[in-house]
Amino acid sequence: MRVLKFGGSSVGDADRIRDAAAIIQSSASAGTIAVVLSAMKGITNLLLQTAAEAAAGDETYHAHLDQIRLRHGQTIESLFSAADRAVVLQPIDDLIKELADILRGVQLVKECSPRTMDLVVSFGERMSCRIMAAFLDSLGAPAIMVDARDLVITDNYHGSAAVDFALSYRLIAEALRGLAEIPIITGFIASTDEGVTTTLGRNGSDYTASLVGAAVGARAIEIWTDVDGVLSADPRCVPEAFVVPQLSFKEAMELSYFGAEVIHPYTMIPAVEKNIPIWIKNTLNPNAPGTRISDDPTRDRHPITGIASIEGVALINVEGGGMVGVPGMAGRVFSTLAQVGVNIIMISQASSEHSICLVCRQNQARLALEALKRELAHELEQKQIERFELIDRLEIIAVIGEKMRGTPGISGKLFSALGDAKINVLAIAQGSSEMNISFLVHQDDARRTLQVVHRGFFDADAGRTA
Repeated sequence: MRVLKFGGSSVGDADRIRDAAAIIQSSASAGTIAVVLSAMKGITNLLLQTAAEAAAGDETYHAHLDQIRLRHGQTIESLFSAADRAVVLQPIDDLIKELADILRGVQLVKECSPRTMDLVVSFGERMSCRIMAAFLDSLGAPAIMVDARDLVITDNYHGSAAVDFALSYRLIAEALRGLAEIPIITGFIASTDEGVTTTLGRNGSDYTASLVGAAVGARAIEIWTDVDGVLSADPRCVPEAFVVPQLSFKEAMELSYFGAEVIHPYTMIPAVEKNIPIWIKNTLNPNAPGTRISDDPTRDRHPITGIASIEGVALINVEGGGMVGVPGMAGRVFSTLAQVGVNIIMISQASSEHSICLVCRQNQARLALEALKRELAHELEQKQIERFELIDRLEIIAVIGEKMRGTPGISGKLFSALGDAKINVLAIAQGSSEMNISFLVHQDDARRTLQVVHRGFFDADAGRTA
């Protein structure tokens, strides 16, 4: 079996649904498949907004509910003949009425709990899957909508629930075994063992696809989106960026962490554990080769795999001679930031222990700085710490690739290219795995930095020879 997952952009309107259906039909003719769908593009955000408005007593939620109804109704009208529309529209109308009742309750109690919010956002996938299953049926490709809440069982942590893998794998395998129709499975949503609706968090539909693939021992998991594959850099900054044909699981996780448009690291875990290759493919260009993510990628001649970045970050520098050789200083710093909910993205510390450099999101920088000043007020008064420095409007650039490991000269080539371009680097971090070199530059230099690094490691014809 192959598992095909289509994101919101791939089912965003009637035309995109037609494209996705053609891919599903073609894939089904070549072997057994299971399909996982997201909600139509923008619908999940609209559901979140509608629930928030209802909780606030804002009557605008009625207009947004009508917008959700209209989007799905127009899609059905475009996809189906006049004779078939009423049959397809009825279950969608029933879901909209159910959603309206829930939102009315939210408005009355003026609260939308995480549990209720999970139920509200589940309607997006439940409607898109019904439409796709009915459309495939109308094309002569028998399909059935499968509600993942019957298959994926989680704890009751709403918003990002933890999966009971053993039970979920068993239920998925049993539900799909010997199924005559093409299963169209709701992504993103699940339920507790008491039947309460939960969601799987960010990129939850990818996670669903990975769970389904692992449960059935799939030959491959295909993530269908609106790009040709994983790119060597952000094409908005680097016009010559090209599709990377193959990645390792570790490289994909690193690139994704640093902002590249790749499957989210957490969602890959079931596929990684079962060693199932993941393909990133383009619904709008199905003949493009795409990117294969696996445990054994074929290596090309380039020393790195790709370049990614995180924008909107700030640097906090804690300096002081009194920190040298003092046990627990770093522990106090990180514990303090954890207590105020600040996530540290990058760390750099010299072996002299004279300073600790911390990088966090810019919108958390002031909170982090004030917390550190409170915690280390005594050390500052006693001159053990000389100063706290905050520099904002920065960007992290990460150069990533497993082939970097043990290859001499990578760092030299990188920083030589940056020096020649007169780009100032504020901080550097590299793990012992040697698979990632991260460094910090001013936001105004970020675009030029990406271009300089890309030219330094990839030939002008990289896209043709990679």
